[in-house]
Amino acid sequence: MMSDLFSKPVELCGWAQVAPEQGVDLTSEGLTYGIPLALAGLQVGERVAVPLGRGNRPVAGYVTALLDHCDLPAEKLKTILHRDPQSIRLPEDLMSLARWMAGYYCCPLGMVLTTMLPAAVKRGTGLAERTVVGLSDVAEAGKVTALQQSILDAAKKLRDDGEAWVEPRRLADLAGAKTVTAVKQLVQRGWLQVGQDHIIRAGWDLTGQPAPTPAMELDLHADQAKAIASLTHDAMIAAFGVHLLHGVTGSGKTEVYLRVIAHLLRHLGEASGGVIVMVPEIALTPQTVSRFTGRFPDVAVLHSALTASQRHDQWRRIAAGKASIVIGARSAVFAPMPKLSLIVVDEEHDNSYKQDQLPRYHGRDVAIKRAQIANVPVILGSATPSLESYANATIPRGPDADGPSARPRYHLHTLPQRVAGFKLPNVQIIDLIQERRARRGVHLLSRQLEDVLGHTLRTGGQALLLLNRRGYANYIACPDHNCGWVMPCDHCDTTVVYHKDAQLPVGGYVKCHHCEAEQMLPDKCPLCGRKITLFGLGTQRVEEELGRKFPKARLLRMDRDSMEKREHVRALEQFRAHEIDILVGTQMIAKGLDFPNVRFVGVICGDTSLNMPDFRAGERTFQLIAQVAGRTGRGDKPGLVIVQTFAPQDPAILLASKHDYEGFARRELALRKSMGLPPFARMARVVVRDQDAMKGFEQATTLAGHLRRFNAELGGSVRVRGPAPCAIARIANFHRQQIELIAPDAGTLQKLLTALRNARLLISDARTAVDVDPVDLL
Repeated sequence: MMSDLFSKPVELCGWAQVAPEQGVDLTSEGLTYGIPLALAGLQVGERVAVPLGRGNRPVAGYVTALLDHCDLPAEKLKTILHRDPQSIRLPEDLMSLARWMAGYYCCPLGMVLTTMLPAAVKRGTGLAERTVVGLSDVAEAGKVTALQQSILDAAKKLRDDGEAWVEPRRLADLAGAKTVTAVKQLVQRGWLQVGQDHIIRAGWDLTGQPAPTPAMELDLHADQAKAIASLTHDAMIAAFGVHLLHGVTGSGKTEVYLRVIAHLLRHLGEASGGVIVMVPEIALTPQTVSRFTGRFPDVAVLHSALTASQRHDQWRRIAAGKASIVIGARSAVFAPMPKLSLIVVDEEHDNSYKQDQLPRYHGRDVAIKRAQIANVPVILGSATPSLESYANATIPRGPDADGPSARPRYHLHTLPQRVAGFKLPNVQIIDLIQERRARRGVHLLSRQLEDVLGHTLRTGGQALLLLNRRGYANYIACPDHNCGWVMPCDHCDTTVVYHKDAQLPVGGYVKCHHCEAEQMLPDKCPLCGRKITLFGLGTQRVEEELGRKFPKARLLRMDRDSMEKREHVRALEQFRAHEIDILVGTQMIAKGLDFPNVRFVGVICGDTSLNMPDFRAGERTFQLIAQVAGRTGRGDKPGLVIVQTFAPQDPAILLASKHDYEGFARRELALRKSMGLPPFARMARVVVRDQDAMKGFEQATTLAGHLRRFNAELGGSVRVRGPAPCAIARIANFHRQQIELIAPDAGTLQKLLTALRNARLLISDARTAVDVDPVDLL
């Protein structure tokens, strides 16, 4: 029956290429379909339904191009079924961005477009029909009462402001009427007409309380004024350019963003477009929104902690041009603004901007590309910039890099001092090896850390304690060294973590942080029968020790296990109101938070990521310590930081304790250059997964052979390494083999990847993950 329907001849008015919301990677622009007369006027970017496959299964897709001819025979040409019921259309710059992402990140175009559009928008979540009224062109002659005239005046004002239709109750309220009776009378007499429209019922308080301090009351220091003057220069705001704002923690980067945006909106007037402000963590969004709503009236929010209805509501507001500023996490880069004037990427170094599933894009790099497409500037801000961004802002690039006129690709703006005369905190390093030799028992907190924390609490201050490791114990083992049993995950080649849970009869459970599998904690060693021991540490164990040593302190743990949707917002509000004395958490407490009463920061173990098999391990360690240290000393009291570590002489830790980013960057960049690693090269990582280890190895070996053959044909400029087992060789029962590609530049790498994609030898799917510019090598 379905096949008969699609085989009927349909009169066409043209042809279109459509990218289905599927992993279809046959062509770069999608599949060709006929446009029936009923869909005349179809535009690029519209979401439509098309038949796919032999069974002509209706699937959603996006029009990527309109064609003036078609070479397909009539019997093979399928036609578009209908437009999306929600009348969804992505703007032209997002369509161009999607094409670039599909090519650069080796992902089917339809999958990229699917990522750009929130699922709540596709489903129409929260959409409801309502009755509305508006001014009528034909009205009954005669006089109206004073109340009725007030209602008509209110309706006219709304229409002049662009709101032609309004709910009867709201119109009555605007006119001061207690009931809608007068509105109904005007409808009966023809002064008002009745219509139906759709609204999205989100039911929420978007912004919270705006920041109370107006812009004019904040004094700028000289470095801020210089950066603002440079960023608002006519030549800077008139065209595309990448600006790195490198400012120490507490130097007032957010104030610079606010002043630049205000100048931009003022300078361009009605011709100005919208601004996208990206933050790496959902936890930072309320704080950022609060600052922005204190200055600007039309702010929208996009991030994953919103409900489905809220996401739909915000997306529609943005698409309709009702928001001048959009704030959100990684996905905010896809905000459907009709016109764009500026993109700001705060904490641009943060790894959470990188998506770990298809399409594996980096939000910062996509933001730069979108700004380039729209020909608008982009500002990258950080106290610890990624070495890629810092190199682009300080090292001349290109064929004439050594010439006298050579310039870096990015513009660098610096804020080397904190605002209001505040000083960067003093950082002390505690050698945990020496500490354990001098102290009996097991203590996660050193004596110095305990003393400083106690003093901070006694004098009315607050403290942040960082440990970038969840759970209670990360090492479950037999205490007998001759036995040597360590509890592994049944599905991964890694150990499991013990989590305490008072609600369980046994008091806790064991969990793998890679495949999320859970199991009960065994009583005894399965090999020798001895009682097992819990080693290692996690945020739960720190919380337990704090509760024992500081029983009167008000504690809160903030990590992925303890924070559900929007709970982090309430937790940070409690901390700001000093309802919490000590906030213990993972890296989510290290980013961009501004609490003036935080006088002490303790890093429980500063080298949790230092020994990871990843060339960026030192960079991440430096960034984490420097960022969390920057959370203190922002008020009228000086700040102090204690970093506990087993590697007190490591350069990353030493330089972070001195707040010496430039020194760290010089050293690390020299190492990277000598090894031919990013940012002096471009990298891609291909991971082949299979439940059969030998089959996976054979597939990876075959793919590596294709890569080497094509690389030789293209000049052999790419280093092809592998296949080799990944650092974690098995996750969720899938054995993993990796191939690393290292090229001198992005163009050379893309030529090799594109050649294999065109030959159908490299496809991103469930078994083969292609990660361009990877940030995680595990």
